Amino acid sequence: MITPAMLTGLSTDHLVPLSGNHRLQPAAVTAFRTMQQAALAAGFDLQPASTFRDFERQLAIWNGKFCGERPVLDQDSRPLDIEPLSAAERCEAILRWSALPGASRHHWGSDLDVYDPSLLPEGQKLQLEPWEYEEGGYFYPLNQWMTEHMAEFGFYRPFTEDGDGVAVEPWHLSYRPLAQEAEHLLTPALLLTAWQNKDVAGAEWLERHLPEIFSRFIRSEGKE
Repeated sequence: MITPAMLTGLSTDHLVPLSGNHRLQPAAVTAFRTMQQAALAAGFDLQPASTFRDFERQLAIWNGKFCGERPVLDQDSRPLDIEPLSAAERCEAILRWSALPGASRHHWGSDLDVYDPSLLPEGQKLQLEPWEYEEGGYFYPLNQWMTEHMAEFGFYRPFTEDGDGVAVEPWHLSYRPLAQEAEHLLTPALLLTAWQNKDVAGAEWLERHLPEIFSRFIRSEGKE
C-alpha cells in the first residue's frame, strides 16, 4: 500500500531504479521495460524523459512559475506574461501545464514522460510540447505506436482532453494498476497535510479552491 508520504512526494521508499536517475515503482519498471522491448522490435527507442519527481522539486517548479522566475505557457504553448495576473489567474495558468507540489502524478512512481531520442533532430532540445507528438512532429510515429499498443502493457494517457483542465500531454503515461490506486487515495486533506510548514506560492487561494482543483486538474477518471 502506498503511504501518504509516498503519494505526496515526501518519500522514495516505493521506488527502484529504471535507468540513469529515473525511478518508478517495481511493477511499473517491469511493465515499462517489457513495453520498451516491444517498441524496439517495432523500430522505436522508447526512453523516459521524466519519471519520479519529489515534493521539493515540484515546489521549486511551482513557486518559480508563480513568481515569474520560470516561464509560464498559455493554452497554445506560448509564453505568458504573468506580471499583471492575479493570484487566481496565475494558479489557473500554471495548473494547465504543471501540477501542485504534493499532487503531481510524478510523485507516485507510476507515471512517466516518454520520447524517442533517435527521432529528435541533432541539436534540437526536447520540449515536451504537443506539436512534437502531433502529425508532422518528430515523435508522431512513436505517438501512433503508443496509442495502438500501450494498453497491452497496462499504460494509458491521463491527459487527453483539451478542456478547462490540464493540457493534452501525449508524452505522459500512467501505469494503470498503480496510478488508479494512488488517484483514489490522494485527497485535498492529505495534500494540505503535506503543505504544512511549506511555502507554497498562492496557497491562500489554492486552499479555498482545492475541491474544484482536484476535479479539474488532478482527477483523470472519466477523462481518458
